[in-house]
Amino acid sequence: MKCTRCKQEAVMKLKRHNSSFCPECFDIFFSRQVEQAIKKNRMFSREEPVLLGVSGGKDSMSLWFYLHQAGYKAQAVHFDLGMGEYSLRSREIVEGFSKQHQLPLEVIEVKSLINYSIPEVTKKVRNRPSCSVCGMIKRHLLNRYAWDNHFSVYATGHNLDDEAATLLGNILHWQDGYLAHQSPVLPSPHPKMVRKVKPFYTLTEEEIRWYARLHDIPFIAERCPLSKRAKSFHYKEALDFLEEKSPGTKHMFLLGFLERRDRYFASNQEKVELGECSRCGMPTTLEVCSFCRLMERLDSQKERSEENNAHHGSE
Repeated sequence: MKCTRCKQEAVMKLKRHNSSFCPECFDIFFSRQVEQAIKKNRMFSREEPVLLGVSGGKDSMSLWFYLHQAGYKAQAVHFDLGMGEYSLRSREIVEGFSKQHQLPLEVIEVKSLINYSIPEVTKKVRNRPSCSVCGMIKRHLLNRYAWDNHFSVYATGHNLDDEAATLLGNILHWQDGYLAHQSPVLPSPHPKMVRKVKPFYTLTEEEIRWYARLHDIPFIAERCPLSKRAKSFHYKEALDFLEEKSPGTKHMFLLGFLERRDRYFASNQEKVELGECSRCGMPTTLEVCSFCRLMERLDSQKERSEENNAHHGSE
C-alpha cells in the first residue's frame, strides 16, 4: 500500500477520502483539516489565549498536543469528576502529559466546587440521564472557569463522529432549536457566556486515534462508567454501519447539514434574551439557572436526610 501523496510506504488507509498515508503525510493531512476548521470558522488566532477542557480521552489529549505543537496559546483545565479508578487514571494521564511537555494545566476536583462528586449527583437525580446531568455540570463549570479567568474562547475535542451523532439525535426527535444552533462555533450571546469552538469537527474518531498513536499521546481508552445508557452511542453505531457501507456518509451528513442549516432553520434562530442567575450570576433565561436549581435540590435532599438521621438517632 503506497501513500497517496508521496508514494512511499503507507501505514493507514482512510476510506472516506479514498487515500492512504505514510506518517509524515498523515500529519500534513491532519494539520490541514484542523487549520481549515479554525480559519474557516474564525475560531481563534495564535495570539489569542485558548482554554482547553481536557478529560484524558484521545480527543482532548490530541487537541492539547496539536495546539501546543502548532504554536497556539492553550491553557488546559481538567475537572476531576470523582469517579473512582476511572477519574484517578484520567488525572494521572493529564498531569503526566502536562509535566512531560511542560504545559500549563489546572486540575480542579468537582467535589471541592459543588460539594458532590459526579457519581453522588447522578445517584440522587433519577429523572435525567447521567450523561445529561454530568454534561450540564461540566458545561457550567468550564464556562464559569473561562469567564473568571478572562478567556474569550474555550475549545473542546468534539469530533466528526460526535457531531454527526448529535445531529442524528436532534433530527430523530425534531429538536428544531438545537438544529438551528448546531455549529462548530457557538458564539457568545451574553458577556458571561464564553465562545465555544470545536477544531476537530471534520476529523473522525479513527483519524484522531491514528494521530494519538503516531505521536505517542497517552489517553484513557475506557468508556466513561456513567455513559453505558447514553443514546449517542446507539446513534454512532447506526452511523458506523452506514459509513462501512458507504464511506464518507458521516462527512456528507454533517457538513451538508451545516451548509444548509441557515436555509432551513433560520426561522428557529430566534435571539434568546439572557439574564443573569439570581444565585450564581451566570447567564440564563430563568431567574435561577438549571445548575443552581440542581444544587438547591441536592442540598435540600441532603438536609432532609440529615434531619431524618438525627431524628432516628434520638429515638
